[in-house]
Amino acid sequence: MSKLAKTSLPPIAALLLVVAAWQACERMFDPPKYLLPSPLEVVSAILKDPGKLVRATWRTAIAAVAALAISIVAGTLTGLLFSQSALLRRSLYPYAIFLQTVPIIAVAPLIVLWLGYGTASIVTVAVIISLFPVITAATAGLTHLDPLLVDFFTLHHASRWQTLWKLRLPTAVPSIITGAKTSSGLAVIGAIVGEFFTGYGTNDYGLGFLIRVTADQSRTAELFAAVLASTALGVMIFAAVSSAGAVILNRWYDPAH
Repeated sequence: MSKLAKTSLPPIAALLLVVAAWQACERMFDPPKYLLPSPLEVVSAILKDPGKLVRATWRTAIAAVAALAISIVAGTLTGLLFSQSALLRRSLYPYAIFLQTVPIIAVAPLIVLWLGYGTASIVTVAVIISLFPVITAATAGLTHLDPLLVDFFTLHHASRWQTLWKLRLPTAVPSIITGAKTSSGLAVIGAIVGEFFTGYGTNDYGLGFLIRVTADQSRTAELFAAVLASTALGVMIFAAVSSAGAVILNRWYDPAH
């Protein structure tokens, strides 16, 4: 059996078991359709108007990818600044934690008030949610160094720039990639949460708006379809980031060591 088959078959089998159990429960207990539709009804809802679901997924994907890119760049730059000054790190890192603890539901209406409805507000909400893991990972990778390597660079009178570019940044690459993987899922969540507030009442909407409308109208089969699309989007972005990270690590490090 190939490696790909060994990796993909177990989750596919688990998914089929879940769908079969779902269908069996729906047949046995016959709950109201607004509470639990059958898998076939969810598939029917998807096929009824696939273009609408694809367009909503695409809009959410644009916002999520933009937010993830901003988070990776801004988080890495922030980590670089923190690695150069312990005073700066102690002074500003608590405010970075604010991004993780702020109640986004309370802040989102303010963002809409400042930036208006549309993509800018959605991306801002997603960045607030997804930025902190990159800051944390980049800061940890850039500051936790092998003391022997630090002594080696000091012995050879390396400048601050040389130490940063040739020691700190290469050492931090795995940590930054790990932070990016974590933020990839959070960016999708942030985009959907942002669309709950900023996408409502617009013609060009994303999955967050679709989830809110179908939930309010008890169109549960369509709601399940939107949730499945959100999950698939998160998995695809995570897989893309993981694949890119694997390529970077393979080129950055010698596999023989």
